Amino acid sequence: MDQTYLMIKPELVADQVIGEILKMLTDNRFRIVRMELKQLSAETVKEFYVEHEAKPFYGELVSYITSGPVVAVQLEKDNAVKDLRTLVGATNPAEAAPGSIRYLHGRSLQNNGVHASDSDPSAERELGIIFG
Repeated sequence: MDQTYLMIKPELVADQVIGEILKMLTDNRFRIVRMELKQLSAETVKEFYVEHEAKPFYGELVSYITSGPVVAVQLEKDNAVKDLRTLVGATNPAEAAPGSIRYLHGRSLQNNGVHASDSDPSAERELGIIFG
């Protein structure tokens, strides 16, 4: 079984749609291995999104992710990364497939509701940062 990582971002935690998202995951045969409601520190978010450090939106991204609690979810399934990326939908909710998480719950390119690992190495790194 492959592992991957999903972060339900602060606005969807505030909207109380966590249960709906978890149901979408289990309906798509993901196994929830670990899950925590966490308030991430700026230091953790900076390490997590280090690849965006030189980009103009980096400061806003750090502020956004630290603006409230997130739900961190470790998932397991064959082809976990690929299948989760499909379920999550395009980064820009306006371009996300109907029925995907970002289509249903994303608000904008930045406030797109969730983060999903984009590769097996990213999943391993992200799970290490978030869960230690």
